[in-house]
Amino acid sequence: MRFDVITLFPELFAPFVASGVTRRAYESGQIELRLWSPRDFAEGNYRRVDDRPFGGGPGMVMLAQPLAQCLQAIRAERGAAAPVVLFSPVGPPLDHAGVARWSTSTGAVLVCGRYEGIDQRFIDAHVDVQISLGDFVLSGGEIAAIALLDAVARLQPGVLHDEGSHQFDSFNPELDGLLDCPHYTRPEEWAGRKVPQALMSGHHGQIERWRRDRRLEITARQRPDLIEAARAAGRLDLRDEAFLAGTP
Repeated sequence: MRFDVITLFPELFAPFVASGVTRRAYESGQIELRLWSPRDFAEGNYRRVDDRPFGGGPGMVMLAQPLAQCLQAIRAERGAAAPVVLFSPVGPPLDHAGVARWSTSTGAVLVCGRYEGIDQRFIDAHVDVQISLGDFVLSGGEIAAIALLDAVARLQPGVLHDEGSHQFDSFNPELDGLLDCPHYTRPEEWAGRKVPQALMSGHHGQIERWRRDRRLEITARQRPDLIEAARAAGRLDLRDEAFLAGTP
């Protein structure tokens, strides 16, 4: 799996690749990451990559030509075709299902925009997929690219200490698509707050039921849309429905 990132700030990615558990995905070669700057493909003494927008208005717009030449160099090196992804408010929000699909792909070319955006002609000619992190705007696509790379990396075999850890993640449809339950560790009492008795019981069935109820409770309160989605997919049983009926 190979990801090529077009970015004006490649240095932002260095700490991500070298730190945390996800670095294992890169050290093992499961994911190859290449960083490309469009400035290396810009013309003139100043290596200009942006200009004023036609029609006036604030800010600057990234030039199409340096991006296109950068993409051409990536394609020449990769050999095989790869989808071109642009991080943009225009795209649908990234979700667990999307991350799961990318985690089993051969990778992509990730384009990180800056300033007021990218010349639309480059988008029309070369971008295959647009992705958003949500209904807000970032100063550039780098944070979004790192978010995607992190989410994909942690799903690779051997990256997490416990292979089953991600199976219980929030939003995972392989489990139920609900939010995760609360977690506790030592000490048993902290600042006057005790660990729930069910988790101290040693009774496997009681523990699992407590966790299931908390998942239902939290999801119903914070994300009722996920409850409806789980219900429509047949992931809730009669016991779940009975619990939800008594949840404020």
